[in-house]
Amino acid sequence: MVILNKIYTRTGDDGTTALASGERRPKHDLRVAAYGTVDETNAAIGIARLHLGTEAEVDLILARVQNDLFDLGADLAVPKKAEKPGQERLRIVDAQVARLETDIDKLNAALAPLTSFVLPGGEPAAAHLHLARTVCRRAERLVVELASRKGEGVGAPAIRYLNRLSDLLFVAARYVNGRGARDVLWVPGANR
Repeated sequence: MVILNKIYTRTGDDGTTALASGERRPKHDLRVAAYGTVDETNAAIGIARLHLGTEAEVDLILARVQNDLFDLGADLAVPKKAEKPGQERLRIVDAQVARLETDIDKLNAALAPLTSFVLPGGEPAAAHLHLARTVCRRAERLVVELASRKGEGVGAPAIRYLNRLSDLLFVAARYVNGRGARDVLWVPGANR
């Protein structure tokens, strides 16, 4: 359980922050940037949810995703090398990735196939979901880079989760855009 009685501690005034393992890292550290961008993805999804209106099914999916993103942040806040034998850390698991795939398939079944790339826009919720998707892709790039660094270690389900999440956000944007009817399609070379 997390208990936050005091919001400021002054311990970060020197430009460092503590990982959940207790290790201190610079605030510009790649691991901190990775879980910070996961948090940014979560905030962008929260804004998108404000615009969903009657899209209760999408809202339920996104509420579950927001909770998962806190799990992912907890996962990334403890390097695998900091795990102690017998100490179970919160990690993203394959079942969470599979749930995203189920949600993608369910929403995508209601959409017509695409004939062009989609520009971010249409309904406000769709535009915000596209923004959340791009932030998620940035988080994914940071996590993949982190995973490639010797000694950092990132579980494969965490990377898969972010990859599927960006797909879910794309499909959800189309879904709330009148099941794709109000998608704004890219017209190559239209303004030459």
